[in-house]
Amino acid sequence: MRTITNALALSTLLLIALPVLAEEAQEKPKAKSLFDGKTLEHFDVPQFGGEGAVEVKDGVITMGQGAMLTGITYKNADFPRSNYELTWEARRTMGIDFFAAVTFPVKDKYCSFVPGGWGGAVVGLSNVDGADASENETTTYIAFKDEQWYQFKLRVTDKKIEAWIDGKQVIDVTLEGKKISTRSEVDLSEPMGIVAWQSAGEIRKIELRVLGE
Repeated sequence: MRTITNALALSTLLLIALPVLAEEAQEKPKAKSLFDGKTLEHFDVPQFGGEGAVEVKDGVITMGQGAMLTGITYKNADFPRSNYELTWEARRTMGIDFFAAVTFPVKDKYCSFVPGGWGGAVVGLSNVDGADASENETTTYIAFKDEQWYQFKLRVTDKKIEAWIDGKQVIDVTLEGKKISTRSEVDLSEPMGIVAWQSAGEIRKIELRVLGE
């Protein structure tokens, strides 16, 4: 009798849980891959001046160490202005500064998420209220290791900018009352671009999720 009762209870739980799981699966935004692992089809290589070589090799985008910035810029006009998530994986292979900083749209403005800048440890947004990632409310410090892959996620909504590194949230800033902008050095990264500063880096698995779809 107890076995039958337990089986009935389990069946009831499954009947309740399955529709919930199905609904959650439908609500999860679909991912669009921006990098096919073979070509730079959706990207331009901006001429910052003194940039290193950019190529696709072994399924990753390699950005050689340059005198200043080296990077890629998404060239299509379909990148969302708000309510999206951008994820990517990156590692630094040479240098001591940022290796995968992302410039991105925030409604009618742009901003940059900088992991490992100003000598390799500063993490933050450039700019918030005119102050860059080294001196505003988003500033934090993380020691990045060479040759180690890191997972990054950026979420932009009408109310917030949030970011995670390896699943740990490092940015959570509300937009109300804030002035959002970029440093002029990354103008060529608009609407969305990934750059390294005097460092060599590798990037893979660049995916975009539009929230609400």
